[in-house]
Amino acid sequence: MSTTLPPQLRSALAERVRFYRELGLYDFYRQPVSETAVETQPEEREEMPRSKAAAVAVPIADENLFVVSKPEASVSDPVEALRIIREDLGDCTRCRLSQQGRKQIVFGVGNPKADLMFIGEAPGADEDQQGEPFVGRAGQLLNNMIKAMGLRREDVYIANIIKCRPPGNRTPERDECETCSPFLMRQIAAIKPKAIVALGAVAAKTLLAINAPMSEFRGRWFDFRGTKLAVTYHPAFLLRDPRQKKETWKDLQMVMKELGLVVPTKAAE
Repeated sequence: MSTTLPPQLRSALAERVRFYRELGLYDFYRQPVSETAVETQPEEREEMPRSKAAAVAVPIADENLFVVSKPEASVSDPVEALRIIREDLGDCTRCRLSQQGRKQIVFGVGNPKADLMFIGEAPGADEDQQGEPFVGRAGQLLNNMIKAMGLRREDVYIANIIKCRPPGNRTPERDECETCSPFLMRQIAAIKPKAIVALGAVAAKTLLAINAPMSEFRGRWFDFRGTKLAVTYHPAFLLRDPRQKKETWKDLQMVMKELGLVVPTKAAE
């Protein structure tokens, strides 16, 4: 078997890599495929649902073709790295949300060197208007949650899975999350938080690629690219069901212990 790609195929792949680079996508994965499957069952393999064909990183010929450095890779200062990522994002039109009434992109806010990062689902009307995540009623509740932990809003970093408001505040579609989340991953890599709190099921399922109920996410730590990740209820859900605030406080106490923060005997309301 040849160890190099034919010039025509290599050129086509290089063009595709440049295309994804312009979209701000840098990480590539290839599904391992046996020669037998290719020879005997090409149609069945191509039609296999994505859930049955998990993508994993494997060595491939001419792998250097796919090594594309992110613009912020050589920058050690997270402030500058986040600036570069935001510039790379631009006035994003990569998914349908750019044509569905969003006023502006909501990138993220907070301390670029934060030990703790909160990740929600998507901007709402207030966020879309002001260009900052969690500034409406849910944002005020998140501020209270952060204060109860003995921190200030400016001590942490806050972002969302997607950066544009879905029309009518609907739940983001899977393809919208997949298109936008690579920029979030780059933000996380730049900030390097010690812990991440996923707010709500959409954030948890997108980050962990696990389809499970909140009951299975909460109360435990997940490893997310070398960073510890915990899951709790989204503040908007707590506004609808305040009874779950006590459960959320348990989740936050777990995070505080991990970060070495003093756990008060009573949470702020």
